[in-house]
Order: sequence, then structure tokens, then C-alpha cells
Amino acid sequence: MNQTNKEILQIAIPSIISNITVPLLGLVDVTITGHLGNVAYIGAIAVGGMLFNMIYWIFGFLRMGTGGMTSQAYGSRNDNECRNILLRSLGISVLLAAILIVLQTLIVSIAFLFIDTSTEVKTYASEYFHICIWGAPAVLGLYSFTGWFLGMQNSRYPMFIAITQNVINIAASLFFVKEMGMKIEGVAYGTLIAQYAGLIMAIILGLKYTRKYTWNISAAQIFNRRSMSVFFKVNRDIFFRTLCIVAVTVFFTSSGAAYGDTTLAVNTLLMQLFTIFSYIMDGFAYAGEALVGKHVGSRNNHLLRQTVRHLLYWGTGVAVFFTLLYSIGGKDFLQLLTDDIDVIKNSSEYYYWVLAIPFAGFMAFILDGICIGATATGIMLRSIFVASVAFFSTYYIYDGAMGNHSLWMAFIIYLFVRGSVQAILTYRLIQSDFRAS
Repeated sequence: MNQTNKEILQIAIPSIISNITVPLLGLVDVTITGHLGNVAYIGAIAVGGMLFNMIYWIFGFLRMGTGGMTSQAYGSRNDNECRNILLRSLGISVLLAAILIVLQTLIVSIAFLFIDTSTEVKTYASEYFHICIWGAPAVLGLYSFTGWFLGMQNSRYPMFIAITQNVINIAASLFFVKEMGMKIEGVAYGTLIAQYAGLIMAIILGLKYTRKYTWNISAAQIFNRRSMSVFFKVNRDIFFRTLCIVAVTVFFTSSGAAYGDTTLAVNTLLMQLFTIFSYIMDGFAYAGEALVGKHVGSRNNHLLRQTVRHLLYWGTGVAVFFTLLYSIGGKDFLQLLTDDIDVIKNSSEYYYWVLAIPFAGFMAFILDGICIGATATGIMLRSIFVASVAFFSTYYIYDGAMGNHSLWMAFIIYLFVRGSVQAILTYRLIQSDFRAS
């Protein structure tokens, strides 16, 4: 195995493991509440979890922007800027977390204008939200640390942190519920403790990582106008890109619901296969962020092009693997997720769309990582905008004739257009030796 592939896997594999642990935090909460004897608790966790997923997803730019800029500073061997980027990102994280905490009552009030649920679920979900919102500084701070560690070419630390969080979450939640007799609040406190345990671990590992730095911290250096301008430009593009992704995702779910409960269940089930694929592809995207940023920072165009080429090889290989995997065993996997005969039967009608996902989508994932590493976030924003227009246009043109098939066709076209536009724009950037980044 050559050095480039080795470097890619050293970052991708721990990142994939970290990604897989993400849904476990929510799964633990659902499992514990599922034994509390009231179905409303499960609904409350589902609603509360959805709210936090939406909120924190929007602020994912803290991880991506921090990772791209840090990797470039690392490549140029600018230790002071590596340190300043971390402190800059953490400062913004604390500010945003404080805003979320202050606005928590307003957020809940607005959310339940759009979420139709029972009074009991609303009460429990609000209780869960008002406890877990105090974890915002930890969650957003961990976004900054995770991006920074990746930029420093280290994906093992985020993996260790994610695993530790899961263990603590399980132990703390079980303690509060089983030993202290708490209900939904016990699950919330378990999640809260796990989030801050993760942050404390990140701080300890971060201090260990930065022992070589001279900590003559200057607010003027950290928050100088030029650096803040670059920071907000990069993160602004990622923020609006995320809003487009959220819009497509929410529309896909809500439109599927309009076709009936069975179709909604089918779409939800089939989308789990996309989610699994995305966890693997994100690992290679993270490798792209770290390595491309490093080579852009060191101005090593030979290694940069070689890394991009090998990332695309890996992306193609993963796409082939998942296409074969889903062709052979995907339907059997669906039967593990549900025993509802109607849902399984109806899923067969749409299953061929799932088989198109890997090749339609792998390019977008790989190129996201490359663009983040090059801080060429404008490319990501332009491509997702064009892809979103293609998604909504396709759906509204074919909805009357194709029904739910139009939704899946629109989603596949959205993935393909997103990757294709990024490929064209990124190719131009590579040909210019990333001077535009």
C-alpha cells in the first residue's frame, strides 16, 4: 500500500467508527425510555432528538470550517495559527451556545407550531429539551475540537471521545433511571453528563496536543479582522449549504408522509440504507479535508493531486461495494428493521432507486471533503444550490404522474447534480493549483 492510501485510511477508518457511534447516543435514549412503561416517553425522545439534530446540524460548519483552515495551517507549519484557529472556533462556539440557551423557550414554542403531537409528548419533549439544551456549549465545543483534531491529521482522538461519550451516556442514564427512579429527566441528565464528559476529554487531549505551543495568547491575534473575515466567509458558505441540505431532507420526509403512513415508513426504511452509505463516505470525506488542506498549506501540488486522485479511487470502490451489497443483501437487511409485511412488500417497488444511490452520491461526499480542505466552500454552496433547484423542479414536474417515485427520482438527480457540478468546479480549481481557494 502506498503512502497516500495509508494516510487516507489512517484518517478515514477512525472517522467511520466515530460516525457509526453517532446514532448510538440516540438509540441508547430510545432503548431506556422504551422500558419506562409509557409510549409518550419514546415520542418525547424522538421529538426532542429531532429538534437537537436540526439545530446542531445547522451549526456543523464549526467542525468543517475549523477542520479546513486548521489543515492548511498545519500544512504550512504555522503552529500559532493552528492554536489561534482552535481558540477562535471555541470562542464562536461559546457565543452561539449562549444564544441557544437564552432563546430556548422561544425555540421550543416555534418548534411546536410545526410539530403536531399529543399534549403529553409535548410536555415530556419540552422537559427533555430544556435540560439537554444546557449541553449546547459542550456539543458545539466538541464540533470545534473535532474539526481541529482532523485538521491536525488526527482522527483517533474524536473516535476515542465518541466511544467514551457512549459508555458514559449508557452508565449515567441507567443510573438516573434505574437507581434514582427518574423518568425522562434521568435520560436527559445522562445525555448532558456524557456531552460534558466528551468536552472535558477533548480539552485534556487538546492540551496534550498543544504542549509544544507557546501560549502567549493575544485576543488581537485570535480575533483580528482579517482572520475573522476568512473564518466567517468559509463558515457562511457551509451554513447556507447546510440549510439547503436540511430543506431537501425535511421536504423529502414531509412529502413522503403525504402519500400515507405506509409510504412514509417505506421511505424512512430505505433512507436508512443511504444513511449507512453516508457514514462510510463521510470517513473518506474527512480524510480529504485533512490531507488536501495539509497539501494546500504546504503548497505541494504533486501530493495534492495524488491525494485527490486516490480519494476518487476509494470513493468509486466504496460505491461499487455498496451497490453489490445492497443488490445481494439489502432486502434482507430491511427485514431486520421491520416485520411489517406491507412495508417490506411496498419497499420492493422503490428498491431500485436505492441501488442508484452509491454511484449518484459518492462524488459529492468526496468532493465536499476536498473543497473543505481547500476552503473552497463557495464551490460547495453553488453546487448544492443547483442540485436543490434540480430536486424541487424534478419533483414538481413529475409528482402528478409518478407519485412517490418522483420523490426518489428527484433525490437521485439531486445527488448526481450536486456531485457533477462540484466535479466541474473543483477540476478548474485543481488546474489552477488551488490559487482560488
